[in-house]
Amino acid sequence: MNDLLTILGPTACGKTAFAARLAYDMDGEIISADSRQVYRGMDIGTGKDLADYVIDGKSIPYHLIDIAEAGTRYNVYEWQQGFLDAYGIITDKGRLPILCGGTGMYIESVIKGYEFDGRTFPKFQSLIIGLDISREARREKISRRLRARLDEGMVKEVQGLIDRGVSTERLIRYGLEYKYVTLYLLGQLKYDEMVSLLEIAIHQFAKRQMTWFRGMEERRGIQIHWLDVEMPLEERVQKVKELWQKQIA
Repeated sequence: MNDLLTILGPTACGKTAFAARLAYDMDGEIISADSRQVYRGMDIGTGKDLADYVIDGKSIPYHLIDIAEAGTRYNVYEWQQGFLDAYGIITDKGRLPILCGGTGMYIESVIKGYEFDGRTFPKFQSLIIGLDISREARREKISRRLRARLDEGMVKEVQGLIDRGVSTERLIRYGLEYKYVTLYLLGQLKYDEMVSLLEIAIHQFAKRQMTWFRGMEERRGIQIHWLDVEMPLEERVQKVKELWQKQIA
């Protein structure tokens, strides 16, 4: 079987930083499972947080980020092929592939081996770790992070994409940050209205993510080991290491 470690959870739960720390401790590399982080130039709005991939001065390699032009279409089948390439690169070096993200369909397409148009895909045996965060803490983190991203220049980022020729229709289809900021730039929303509606949309998105993950467990028989984000980092890391040793034993 193809062994894999997967880190999943709703937006703003700290997946990337935790996966990077595990990669640092377990000699791994990250494969991103985020349907929007594939696009170049969509950095702040998608929360790439590339600084999280540096642990104690060491850069953790990552894959499937910045691999497609903003404004283009990129689907789960294309992502599967990119995943296979990245997995091969990582394992050829004798390192641990760590799949990390919040796009449930991408993750499940690997675990369950989704087939498209009769094209087969190998199944992967994965230890799946879910980061569990309370609803209240999640909402607080989402709200704080949204304001930080606006301060970092998210509106300017979207304007830059439009100036580069990315259609407003495509940006709106990308949803969430790109949808609402574009509507603001088009004059269809006032600034405060944009912030309020976007905040609500992100909360709803996080809820849909959790619905998908629960469905993976309850309806599709995929085991997820949930770890409370309030657990001290070292304890979480040690728990994953213990589970991993059982996985590969």
